[in-house]
Amino acid sequence: MKGMSIKIARLAVLLACGAVALAGCGKKSDQPAASKGQVVARVGEEVVTIQDLENEFRWANVTPDKQKEPETVKGVLGQLVVRKYLLRQAMAAKLDREPGVLLDLLRSREQILENAYLQRTAAAKAPGKADIDRYIANNPTKFAGRKLLSVEQIAFPIGPSTQSFVEANKNAKSLDEIDEKLTAAGIPHGRQMGALNSGDLPPEFYGLIEAKKADDVFFVRSGQNGLFFKVKGQEPRPLEGEAAANLARQLMRADAVKAELGIAAYSANLEAKYEGEYAKIMQPGDSKKN
Repeated sequence: MKGMSIKIARLAVLLACGAVALAGCGKKSDQPAASKGQVVARVGEEVVTIQDLENEFRWANVTPDKQKEPETVKGVLGQLVVRKYLLRQAMAAKLDREPGVLLDLLRSREQILENAYLQRTAAAKAPGKADIDRYIANNPTKFAGRKLLSVEQIAFPIGPSTQSFVEANKNAKSLDEIDEKLTAAGIPHGRQMGALNSGDLPPEFYGLIEAKKADDVFFVRSGQNGLFFKVKGQEPRPLEGEAAANLARQLMRADAVKAELGIAAYSANLEAKYEGEYAKIMQPGDSKKN
């Protein structure tokens, strides 16, 4: 507990210094920024700059052509103003001095820096044209052989109570059977037609679908929902040219980030020295033994 208190105290000093520095910078640059048209809104003493707005567009993945649309700007800027307002309320309530909040701030800082490092390291190993062409050729279901599957599906929210239902019904023979059992179990669900892109499915799973029998029912997770579905038809939707190259770059970048994370995990475990009971818990191998 003493060590934790010291850690929190140090973090409080660090964040306080950062806040003072940011506040000082804000006061010094506020007037010049306004004269240059950089300030787009004020919420009490909080200033919203064009840089803040552009950063929100980046986080929301708003494309440049959409960033001038009044409705888009209104939505994004409105949310930003609300956040600035709530920041003022939180600071006035001195929530930034509470131990739990301080630890959450530290965690957010670590996560942002972790992601920035992984993204930069992966970007430094950007693939060449030959690498992209090879990736496209090795993943036909995502590109030249991509298909759009029309499916009849039953969707329901996934949670602790529904996980056992999925396990018990993974070999169901029909959607009618699934529908009846979900209703009997009191699980909210919806049945409708939908579509799946072969490029979004794991190759092994898509292989099972390709080898399907007429009455086969499949299950897949989609975000927070589970889907039992039956394939009704499919049509070719090849992705070629620059569109294929752009998607390949995105997917290869994601793979590179995962690879860098794996390297980091290995290196971190080599350097880590666990203390007390955690040394036994974190030892390599099956922790359930003994």
